[in-house]
Amino acid sequence: MRFAAAILSVAVLASPAAAEELSGTLQKIKETKRITLGYQEASVPFSYLDGDQKPVGFALDICLRIVDVTKKQLSMPDIAVEFLPVTSSNRIPLMVNGTLDLHCSATTNNADRQKQVAFTNTHFLSATRFAAKKAAKINTIDDLKGKAVTAVAGSVNLTQLAKVNTERNLGINIQPAKDQAEAFLLLETDRAQAYALDDVQLAVAIARSKEPSLYMISEETFSKPEPYGIMLRREDAPFKALADRATTELYASPEIEVLYKKWLQSPTPPNGLNYNVPMSAALKNAFKKPSSSFDPDVYDITK
Repeated sequence: MRFAAAILSVAVLASPAAAEELSGTLQKIKETKRITLGYQEASVPFSYLDGDQKPVGFALDICLRIVDVTKKQLSMPDIAVEFLPVTSSNRIPLMVNGTLDLHCSATTNNADRQKQVAFTNTHFLSATRFAAKKAAKINTIDDLKGKAVTAVAGSVNLTQLAKVNTERNLGINIQPAKDQAEAFLLLETDRAQAYALDDVQLAVAIARSKEPSLYMISEETFSKPEPYGIMLRREDAPFKALADRATTELYASPEIEVLYKKWLQSPTPPNGLNYNVPMSAALKNAFKKPSSSFDPDVYDITK
């Protein structure tokens, strides 16, 4: 009897999914037999609703790879995947209170947010650039001297625009807009000669415009790279290790380029828009050397 009990004890300890070895999110998933993915309904092309009102997107596809690895680690292929729509204002509280297991969208990984939540390896690098009409021949930030430039009121983009304007003494006529729609309208109607915003959001706005071929996006940036990451709960080392391993494996495989082209360089549902966002050299480097750091300098390949 003692020998049999000892053998059983060793077997239980050796099991990767043994109850005593699980904690946090992995324990929750095993007990509930489901994993909840948060997404945003209009964070194109990272997470949004397609024509059938189904959540899709680049970040969601990455989350589903993490789900696959979770199923294998727990030896539970039938884990149910639930999708929960969230907003910019409630996504962090819902993560902190345990409602979400992963948040799959275009969430900037920064120092303040890491005080409340954690992030897995960066899946996109954004930066503030400007859009202008090609005919205006405005190619660099210095070319904005004396021009009218718009950005959304209260945005980081507006702050960065104002900072560069002061530092370079460009005399830019800054025109704050109430939202992205108004800002693009100012550019479209020539009331502003340029529009400063996150580069990927500029690409989406241009693709949705009446004549996308009229516009360009600057090579020069107003900011350092800003990492986007899949969000998960803080102080949950086992689940973060799993998510980091899943994303590291994905980013090291040819599949990441397939996924990237699918969502950022090909016609996308529901309207077949192509956002034409080539993978930057900095992002290629981030995929080769995965990191969940919030520090922009980690991703700066010029250093």
